[in-house]
Amino acid sequence: MPNTRRTFLASSAGLAAHLLEPLRKLEAAVRPVHITDVDVFRIEIPIPEEQVKQGRMNRYVVSRIDTDAGVRGYSFAGPDPKILDATIRPALVGQDLFAIERHLEKGAGHWNGLEHAIWDAIGKIANQPVYELLGGGNPKRKVYLTTVWFGNQDQSHVSYDEQAAIALKFKQAGFKGMKIRAWRPNPIDDTEACRAIRDAVGPDFAIMFDRTAHAPESVGQQIWDYETASKVAHAFEDAGAYWLEEPFARDDFAQAAKLAREVDMPITGGEGLFGLEPFKEALTHGAYDIVQPENRRSGGIWICRKVAALAEAFHVPCVLHGTMGLMLAGALQISAAINAEWQEFVFIRPPLMPEEVWSPGLQVLKTKEMYRLEDGYIHVPDLPGIGLDVDEEALERFRVR
Repeated sequence: MPNTRRTFLASSAGLAAHLLEPLRKLEAAVRPVHITDVDVFRIEIPIPEEQVKQGRMNRYVVSRIDTDAGVRGYSFAGPDPKILDATIRPALVGQDLFAIERHLEKGAGHWNGLEHAIWDAIGKIANQPVYELLGGGNPKRKVYLTTVWFGNQDQSHVSYDEQAAIALKFKQAGFKGMKIRAWRPNPIDDTEACRAIRDAVGPDFAIMFDRTAHAPESVGQQIWDYETASKVAHAFEDAGAYWLEEPFARDDFAQAAKLAREVDMPITGGEGLFGLEPFKEALTHGAYDIVQPENRRSGGIWICRKVAALAEAFHVPCVLHGTMGLMLAGALQISAAINAEWQEFVFIRPPLMPEEVWSPGLQVLKTKEMYRLEDGYIHVPDLPGIGLDVDEEALERFRVR
């Protein structure tokens, strides 16, 4: 096209509009910003059925927050769309976007990723990643991979050698740690799996084990009594395990504290706790050497930030319970803000690697990559908000009607 005065003025106007955009956002930030609408809906990204069966993530529940500043916030971490009209819209529409505490009072902490979407809008208005708004921190986080094989939930069908081979594959790819279930019917069998994995990967790779407290009841097992937990914990420690997660019922802080005093290996937990009060009780008891709030179920980004501060007062590290794919975005912001040692990825289904698990989600983003992995670390996106540049047209195409 010839460089005429008209095209020059048009291009100049476009450039001016682009340069003024940060000023418009700043203007919005210094005046009240209100939520004008909320939407929660499901999407299903079309991929071959074979890839679905492999464990690639193609289904999400999207939360969207609209504001009178013209900024939208997004999350891919729920909640159930059924509660949108009856509960969520009446509580949020017309409210001050920045009033996080008031949103929590009205129930936002129970609405999974909806609070993440509110923070996404706040970050976009401030033109900052959420982790910067929560105190900064290092945006490069070390990853461990929670690995669950298809088949028996207790993983008793998976040989020790197979678990060791996957661990070695992860280590060779640069990852620093892996977590598997401690659900086998004979608990000592999982400690033997630890020995096989340790022999394969050597001393500089973390091997975590998750009893998941109540979950083994679904496969016909009981919650461990103290004698069993003590025996297994000592065997794990001797085999070179990095930590044992939730060996008792989630509200049994006394026995967890006793075990934590008895072994040098960290005892961890907290993913099933909601709000500050149970974390305060757990920390007061000394139940966990590492607390693990869940970035959605524990109350959201702001509650997790508070839990981390509470844990810091007790000199206890905080490592978030993880998730995966597009749902991971909010958790990454918290992990960066609190300088968590680890970032958990849940679930990895062998033989897939993380990028393969989340690859379908790229179809709803404008960026070429969802997250950048490098030598076992994830780089938290530095885009404003929770770090996802969403393709709104793609969301509409994949929306489940």
